[in-house]
Amino acid sequence: MHAWPASEVPALPGEGRDLRIHDTATGGLITLDPGPVARIYVCGITPYDATHLGHAATYNAFDLVQRVWLDTKRQVHYVQNVTDVDDPLLERAQRDGIDWVGLAEKETSLFREDMTALRMLPPQHYIGAVEAIPGIVPLVERLRDAGAAYELEGDVYFSVESDPHFGQVSHLDAAAMRLLSAERGGDPDRPGKKNPLDPMLWMAAREGEPSWDGASLGRGRPGWHIECVAIALDHLGMGFDVQGGGSDLAFPHHEMGASHAQVLTGEFPMAKAYVHAGMVALHGEKMSKSKGNLVFVSKLRYDGVDPAAIRLALLAHHYRADWEWTDQVLEDAVARLDTWRAAVSRPDGPSADALVEEIREALSNDLDAPTALAAVDRWAALQHAQGGTDEGAPGVVSRAVDALLGVAL
Repeated sequence: MHAWPASEVPALPGEGRDLRIHDTATGGLITLDPGPVARIYVCGITPYDATHLGHAATYNAFDLVQRVWLDTKRQVHYVQNVTDVDDPLLERAQRDGIDWVGLAEKETSLFREDMTALRMLPPQHYIGAVEAIPGIVPLVERLRDAGAAYELEGDVYFSVESDPHFGQVSHLDAAAMRLLSAERGGDPDRPGKKNPLDPMLWMAAREGEPSWDGASLGRGRPGWHIECVAIALDHLGMGFDVQGGGSDLAFPHHEMGASHAQVLTGEFPMAKAYVHAGMVALHGEKMSKSKGNLVFVSKLRYDGVDPAAIRLALLAHHYRADWEWTDQVLEDAVARLDTWRAAVSRPDGPSADALVEEIREALSNDLDAPTALAAVDRWAALQHAQGGTDEGAPGVVSRAVDALLGVAL
């Protein structure tokens, strides 16, 4: 599966800063020191109802992570998956009377278009669950053969008790885990499981549903968590720098994935930092596919909204915050974009050297984009109020905003 084209990232003078970021597993800020190649895995979409603003906010956060690393002259090895076979996708295709493969392809293509418009840097490896199945099957067999998985009526489950580190990503108690498991794709009440929290690794073929050859597992399809584990281990290995996604993935998805990988390899941890973006609401409720209260990037674009304004609307909120999309949020972003573009369109202006360092410092401090935006606002206000004599300043600001914030002025 191919990703989307990359926009050019301008090189900036001076030195970038190492990233301090909030790690869900430790509950605090940690400083990442990736070495010359930074490794990041971000969980991708299940391709239906793409791309809503909740998606966009999440991928914007991890785009900033890449940009901070690139500013330190590191290379970035970025991997993202597409869950292109899963119960919700199949249910949507059945509801609408369309082919599930066609639905997945259509929505994935739309997602690529939206990511391109928003200037999100693409992953080096963009892998669908279906194409990963040949690598998933041997991992499930290894877990089963090691006694870390068991069969139940043809399905194969992972035993969470096989990982001594289980629970160290989300730090939730058993009752909270059981509740979230039921809400987020698990089946804690299924009779016969060794532990209600045990997640499915391989689902035996169901009538009328797609299935693949699973060698000794029989025909079926993979569970949700093992899909990402197989892709991450194949392309990044253990101990990669950042495992990213929305805050609703901390449990069960990232918790279970970490346990799968740790049992498979005998190494700990799977990722050095588990980083989670907040949720976006509309009319007082979190945007969700089940509620249907979604605002789509493509709809905004088709209505003539500049993608740079959409991106500025996302950047105006700290990535870990839960926030609400309103007409005012978009209006403020459009006004900010107009102000910035007018400021950099002049032939000279106030010195921008300090501004570049302010943006760098803000983003290195847990991706504090709102503080970075406020710094640009101050420069733009000074430019409009009194101007300046530095002929290179508007160009420096344009390049810094592009390179570090992903906004083309």
